[in-house]
Amino acid sequence: MTGDRRRDELLVVRCQLGEREAFRELVNVWHAPLWRYVRGMTGSPHLADDLAQEAWVAVMRGLPRLRQPDRFAPWLFTIARRTVTDQLRQAYRAPETSVDATPLVVDGDDRLGDVLTAMEIEAGLGELPPLEREVLILFHLQDLSLGGCAEVLGVPTGTVKSRLHRARRMLRSVLAERGYEA
Repeated sequence: MTGDRRRDELLVVRCQLGEREAFRELVNVWHAPLWRYVRGMTGSPHLADDLAQEAWVAVMRGLPRLRQPDRFAPWLFTIARRTVTDQLRQAYRAPETSVDATPLVVDGDDRLGDVLTAMEIEAGLGELPPLEREVLILFHLQDLSLGGCAEVLGVPTGTVKSRLHRARRMLRSVLAERGYEA
């Protein structure tokens, strides 16, 4: 992760120095994770396209003022979160599931330690309340640390831990109802 963080930091600094190619590289690295986060929160691939684009416009505008280039990932997801929140305020859309077969390991201390596909997880995510859905997406699908999740969500790390615990329990129940054994 340190190498990725260093790469991101260098790309941000290059962007701040006006290198257009650096911004293209940053988008190439971070567009897919950003889009997956937005899709997970909205449940709509089409809406995710629009909101991800809005988020990138905000990133482009805000990048010159980013004081901690090494904190790019939490900053990016904070912008994406605001974009999604603004959209959800305007009109709440019913979640849809999408197909993504990448494996995901859900934390074993909650006894849901089997490997499930992201498709199975996302099917269950659509039935969770937004706060629980979001913390699972950030932590498990976007691989943010507890501290990174806390920064994006604007809550203490302990709150992130309790939300993760509650979200995993809720997801386990949803998946059990669908016949996936935990």
